[in-house]
Amino acid sequence: MSHLEPKRRLGLRSRPPRRQAIQLSQTELVNVERLHPDSSLPLLIRPAVEGVNLVSWTATQRAWIEARLLQHGGLLFRGFELDLLTQFEPFLQAIAGELMAYTYRSTPRTRVQGSIYTSTEYPATQSIPLHNEMSYSRRWPMKIGFSCLTTAQQGGETPIADSRRVLTRIDAGIRSEFSQKQVMYVRNYSDRLDLPWQTVFQTEDRTQVEAYCQAAGIDWEWLSADHLRTRQVCQAIATHPQTGEAVWFNQAHLFHVSSLEPSAGNALFAVCTPEDLPRQAYYGDGSEIEPETIAQIRQAYEQEAVVFPWQEGDILLLDNMLAAHGRTPFVGERRVLVGMAEPYSRSHIPDLQVPNVQADLGQIVEAN
Repeated sequence: MSHLEPKRRLGLRSRPPRRQAIQLSQTELVNVERLHPDSSLPLLIRPAVEGVNLVSWTATQRAWIEARLLQHGGLLFRGFELDLLTQFEPFLQAIAGELMAYTYRSTPRTRVQGSIYTSTEYPATQSIPLHNEMSYSRRWPMKIGFSCLTTAQQGGETPIADSRRVLTRIDAGIRSEFSQKQVMYVRNYSDRLDLPWQTVFQTEDRTQVEAYCQAAGIDWEWLSADHLRTRQVCQAIATHPQTGEAVWFNQAHLFHVSSLEPSAGNALFAVCTPEDLPRQAYYGDGSEIEPETIAQIRQAYEQEAVVFPWQEGDILLLDNMLAAHGRTPFVGERRVLVGMAEPYSRSHIPDLQVPNVQADLGQIVEAN
């Protein structure tokens, strides 16, 4: 007699085993690895299974993300299915809360929606040297995020570099001098060159500008109704408030006139006196920074640069003190958005009132 026969007599049938629901922990929903085997920056995070909602996952894994961001300096989220135009800002908010408005500007940008902006709108033929966002001021975002909507036909990468390693590459004598003297930034705002003061401070009210400058420790001088000159002494080396690590944190090499290509520099000096340059960097005591010193600083950034091609849908999240960023020249249309969060300052600096305007991204053909 078959061993199945009693079951038949009882009216029982053999059934296939039921499928067991697989419970995955939140960290098992993603794969984590280094993008480059020889560099810890950036850490690559990709979905391990289909259908991972990046915004929801981020909201539950804030501490996990924070810990790895402090360790590596930058995280690259790749391969997640999301609409960047509508979900990039919620993603950043899930990590860092409300985002910052871009005031006390250094470069031209356009607000897209909320507190999301185009990245710097410089001509595609120009490179943007590595730098930490708003390190030319005493108030800066601790976090900055970039999202890639459209990759360039050629070039257009966003190089990044570990600010801790940049510091160690700079000659000890240079580090010592900058540590003692700091950096003075002199800026001239007018309609003729660079950005007008109304764009930089995002207001038409001169009293708001003066109140901001006074609170931020910025010396100002109105040379005419449309010509404002400011001076501010800021840090050259800073200490990260959470890790306690020292980082190279300034934009002396960007503001210094030697950063311009020779043809652009000659054209500028043809119409400007040295004191009327749109921007210039000095030691904090007002003395000239030697061009060879600036060249050495640039070399340190170049030696630490990590370059990788964008993929559409990528999100790059940086600790703005631990990691610098830049941009390479490009060909074709490139659309990269940026958002900043967690303002940090050793003293209270009030926010300026920013007009609530936004752009139609489809009309921005060179959002760099």
